[in-house]
Amino acid sequence: MALQRLSLRLRQTVIQTRPLHGSGRGQQLEAAAAVDPEPPVRRDRAIFRTAEGDPASHLEHHVGQHYTLPPASLRSLFPHGLPPRFQLQVKTFNEGCVMLVFALTASADGEVGSGKTMSLCHTLHYCSTQGWLIIHIPDAHLWIKNCSEILPSSYRPSRLDQPIQAAQWLRNFRITNEHFLSKIKTTKRYVWTKRESTEEGQPLRELVEQGISRVKRSSDVVGALLRELRLQAGGVTAEADGQERFRLAVAVDGVNALWGRTSLRKENKSLISPEELTLVHNLRKMLRNDWSGGAIITSLSQTGSLFKPRTAYLPQELLGQEGFDSFDPFVPIQVPVYSEMEFESCYQYYIDRNWLQHPQSRTEEGKKELLFLSNRNPAVLERLCASL
Repeated sequence: MALQRLSLRLRQTVIQTRPLHGSGRGQQLEAAAAVDPEPPVRRDRAIFRTAEGDPASHLEHHVGQHYTLPPASLRSLFPHGLPPRFQLQVKTFNEGCVMLVFALTASADGEVGSGKTMSLCHTLHYCSTQGWLIIHIPDAHLWIKNCSEILPSSYRPSRLDQPIQAAQWLRNFRITNEHFLSKIKTTKRYVWTKRESTEEGQPLRELVEQGISRVKRSSDVVGALLRELRLQAGGVTAEADGQERFRLAVAVDGVNALWGRTSLRKENKSLISPEELTLVHNLRKMLRNDWSGGAIITSLSQTGSLFKPRTAYLPQELLGQEGFDSFDPFVPIQVPVYSEMEFESCYQYYIDRNWLQHPQSRTEEGKKELLFLSNRNPAVLERLCASL
């Protein structure tokens, strides 16, 4: 039932919000004003914050409002998954607020800065509150560029390991899913060296610790960990006498990196293909539709896309034909820029947080100028307001 409820939430399309100044009621008020000389009662045009902090309780009327992520969730659920600008904003405002826009489904596209990453984080917060295990790749493009160390795989010579990236991801996975690591057991024996192995029936904690303490083998440990989770998703854990089941949420931001081109080179200076990387190879398996008991949530990114034109933003353009076919069937959802109501809500939130200090920025003319300069793009608006 939990999976069905999540599926219903994830299948929502973009919620169409009514413009603030063009509604039928606004026209009726204008007509009434022509007859009655008394001015209409002034109403607040935006309620920018909601006290409802449980993402499972967020409904359509909460769209455009901000809700506060608990500090504990920021530390445990997103130890590495929040955009740098948002992390800076959390420190500045002394709170982590997310605007509710819409649910994210399967694969989402949109222009840079429209809010795809934060929508993904909102969905993960919902999954976490429902007791799901989280596999989160906050930026897949970091796995295909600027890697400081690449080693031949000891398991499959044709592949290449990225031990530093793999070990760092395992540390963050341990923070996010600490309470699951002792409940889920391995289903087979994993041999690492002649002297070291992880026996069948051991808790996942031992598997994860193997990759963190033995960095050279961390890429293979990630592969073993993903295999175990893929096989056991939807099954019972070792505790609670077989009564407790776990669901698996796989979230990848910038998923088009897995089918793009890399900037990494071999010793002979030739470019490395994504499928030659052990991490990418194993992550691609998690995105197949051959397992059950969870959900796959991804977003497309122009920012880190290598060798792609800046004008490309549609799923097939960013994924390429091979990547696009790998996801079929999926429901693409475009993430638009702010609506008029959402812009107003963000503007009021910045005023509430005293983020807008310049006197002119708090006037109606100043707000119109911000609207024009940002074109209602959330990221551009945040950068404009940072200097005011």
